[in-house]
Amino acid sequence: MPYVEAAGAKLYFEECGYGYPIIFIHEFASDMRGWESQLRYFSRGYRCIAYNARGYPPSDVPEDPSSYSWELAVDDIAALMRGLSIERAHLVGLSMGGYTALQFGLRCPERVSALVAGSVGSGCHPSHRDAWLRETSVLSRIFVEHGMVSMAERMARGPARIQLKYKDRKSWREFVNRLRQLSPQGMSNTMAHCQAMRPSLHDLRDQLSDMAVPVLLAVGDEDARCLETNLMLKSALPNAGLWICPNTGHAINLEEPSAFNGQVEGFLSAVERGSWRHGFPGTEIVPRLGWSRGACRDHSHLQIDQETAGADVVRLHHG
Repeated sequence: MPYVEAAGAKLYFEECGYGYPIIFIHEFASDMRGWESQLRYFSRGYRCIAYNARGYPPSDVPEDPSSYSWELAVDDIAALMRGLSIERAHLVGLSMGGYTALQFGLRCPERVSALVAGSVGSGCHPSHRDAWLRETSVLSRIFVEHGMVSMAERMARGPARIQLKYKDRKSWREFVNRLRQLSPQGMSNTMAHCQAMRPSLHDLRDQLSDMAVPVLLAVGDEDARCLETNLMLKSALPNAGLWICPNTGHAINLEEPSAFNGQVEGFLSAVERGSWRHGFPGTEIVPRLGWSRGACRDHSHLQIDQETAGADVVRLHHG
């Protein structure tokens, strides 16, 4: 089996295809097998690499809790790139993997040519934070006490997961079977020491506003925990676009693989030809009014009339 050495763990990976590298980073409730539809599609034109995070067999499952953290998860991307002699790559991450990709983009922007962050933001919104910390603490114990066979279907029936069952029962059943095969100890340590301990993306807004890496944000409109955070990220990241997929929950790449692949392919193609967001200024969220573009392509400006803001009035002034 192919492995790379990381700090305190060996990471299992697979690769397929030839060309410029794309690294796929999986979510908490899955492993690299969740990227199958993307690997089959993008390996036609790219060198695709997917790996299992520490705690997800056949990668190592360290017993020591100190071998798990969101910082180590970020370092593991660098270890993978170092082990495969990759200087620069596109990153595609989902949920936990999308968070890790964003943190890697902050730390090593020169090594990221484009970044896709799908379904990021669980537990990040300030109004969700306390509930998130309570939930992660309880779940980290339940994984060990009850095991993954007991937990798998319960997780797959969550309010942002059940959409997959209604759309594609076979894919949902495969998702449940993958969950059953995950390590309870690995899931517990990942939940307690990566998910629970990671900083909220809202607290990183100032840092994110300086990150020039091209970013595609992708979120389902029924992924309630992530929607508001993705609006914030769209506002903060100066080189980001946001795709909201209708009638879709958290596992956006499984629920709508063709749409997801199309959006990612279009984004990567635009980045590679130098036309991603070319000529478009930054966008900001205006309280009570929703979206407001700070300036338009014709150099006009949107001005908010504060006296009538509650009526959603926007005035367009030409400079």
